Amino acid sequence: MKKKPRNKFRIMAQSTPKFTGTGLEEVHIPGQAYLREALTSCTDPLKAIESFQLENGVLLPSLRPMLPLLDLHGVRRLDFHTSLMEELREKLITHINELGQKDPRERDKKLKELLIKSFPVVRVKALRPVVMAILRNTPHIDDKYLRILVRDRELYADTDTEVKRQIWRDNQSLFGDEVSPLLSQYIREKEHVLFDHTNLNNLFFHPSPKVRRQGEVVQKLANMIGNSVKLYDMVLQFLRTLFLRTRNVHYCTLRAELLMALHDLEVQEIISVDPCHKFTWCLDACIREKNVDIKRSRELQGFLDNIKRGQEQVLGDLSMTLCDPYAINFLATSAIKILQHLINNEGLPRDNTILILLLRMLALGLSAWVMIDSQDFKEPKLDSQVVTKFLPALMSLIVDDQCRSLHSKLPPDERESALTTIEHSGPAPDAVEAYIQESSVASILAMYYTLNTARQKDRVGVLRVLAILSSCKDDRAYEDPFLHSLIALLIPMAEEFTTEDFCTTLFDEFLFAGLTRDNVTRHMIKLLWYVHNKLPTGRLSSLMKAMQPTTGHNETVHKLYETLQERIGASLQECPIAEQPEIDYDSPLKSVPTPGPHYMQ
Repeated sequence: MKKKPRNKFRIMAQSTPKFTGTGLEEVHIPGQAYLREALTSCTDPLKAIESFQLENGVLLPSLRPMLPLLDLHGVRRLDFHTSLMEELREKLITHINELGQKDPRERDKKLKELLIKSFPVVRVKALRPVVMAILRNTPHIDDKYLRILVRDRELYADTDTEVKRQIWRDNQSLFGDEVSPLLSQYIREKEHVLFDHTNLNNLFFHPSPKVRRQGEVVQKLANMIGNSVKLYDMVLQFLRTLFLRTRNVHYCTLRAELLMALHDLEVQEIISVDPCHKFTWCLDACIREKNVDIKRSRELQGFLDNIKRGQEQVLGDLSMTLCDPYAINFLATSAIKILQHLINNEGLPRDNTILILLLRMLALGLSAWVMIDSQDFKEPKLDSQVVTKFLPALMSLIVDDQCRSLHSKLPPDERESALTTIEHSGPAPDAVEAYIQESSVASILAMYYTLNTARQKDRVGVLRVLAILSSCKDDRAYEDPFLHSLIALLIPMAEEFTTEDFCTTLFDEFLFAGLTRDNVTRHMIKLLWYVHNKLPTGRLSSLMKAMQPTTGHNETVHKLYETLQERIGASLQECPIAEQPEIDYDSPLKSVPTPGPHYMQ
């Protein structure tokens, strides 16, 4: 009775294709096929089952007498065998993990032998963790095993990241499928912060670089890449491609954050070969400390000046690093601080080497998309007139702001008698408006000067520059990071919205010019969410008509608009406002093709 089943099993094992079914037969363990044969070919199924149990149960002589005792206590044989298997499985996995830490020569040979013996049972769920532990500790897995894991969706899903890395290296499309949802999640998270109208403390530029790269997506990507240069290069190529396709600068942020996350993890295999590592590391330190000292400025300039012939393509990745909104924010903010320092010390912009370097890096970052799209890797030349003509004009605005601030602090009688030979509140100098139309660097500096005046709650300074911001080259002033920061600074100036000149400049001369873009509408909705009760009735009505979404707007804009309508309606019911005659606001409103029914009807 004992020999017959074994002979049958040997015949079946020889005829069974490799790695099919549960795989037990391939490792000479009676499995489903054997049991089916034994039950269908015998005259007494109960006797066949008893024989199978004796043949394949735990073969410890000392344990056999204990099984009837377990039966008396109501412990099923299945539960007993399952608990025993789980205990043995955990011990085996621990031993395999210990083996994985040993000398490579001893480790690789033993793991290879274990894999040959165990891989056929990888489809048995109870035994799969053992096989996966062997694979996880095997540095170089044979392609025949990887192909089986890829073909079976369930096996692939249970495969550890360490093993998947070996699959992904030669399967870019599969790696792309894994990475794509993470990239989409990253963009959604950035946009949520930029458009979040419920939390005024959730500001885009507040988190430090180290906090940002601890985010879920960055850490998951770093884990997926491990120490594989090939996978890292694939991710960078995905980011370049998506940046080109969408012009979304958040992919530039992710490129820098991912590199610095790998730097934190000390993945030498990658950071030692990425030519942008030292530059990004130095820039990251400057952003973290909010300062560029002489030493670091020389290091940064050295990286830019020492790009060798034949390595110009590195400029493409450097420009992406500098196109990161956090880098732009740091460079522009630092430049404005230096201008204020030069004013206080009667210095000239062209004599300040750190300022020139900051402008040079700004120019490189702002040209990132064009450079990568054209594959013409040449550093753009900084227009000398931006330094010699635009910056002095911008500095004159800062001087005017300082004069007005000083004048406002004088006693009332001295204000009247103070000699004011210069007009400190008239239109911005023509040179400022002329250069922001021609230069992206000038545009960014004018935008950050605006943020600086808004931070000081200087209404005159804000109005002077807001009146010309719609002229910025490439509509830079309508980009989300800037509008997010501007709106956050305007909300605390809510009382200013009661005045007509403030509303005319902000809405008619600036925001309405960009209202055809979904993002501008969303930022305006956020602004009105907090200041609507300060606006005159006629102005509020006109704004709601102008912002009314069309079929071209996405669903999110429609929902936000409806929510704002409800909020305004509830506010008016609580605090009714006296009716005011509607004002005929001039041409900017006439150019907006979205008049609809009155928002309160």
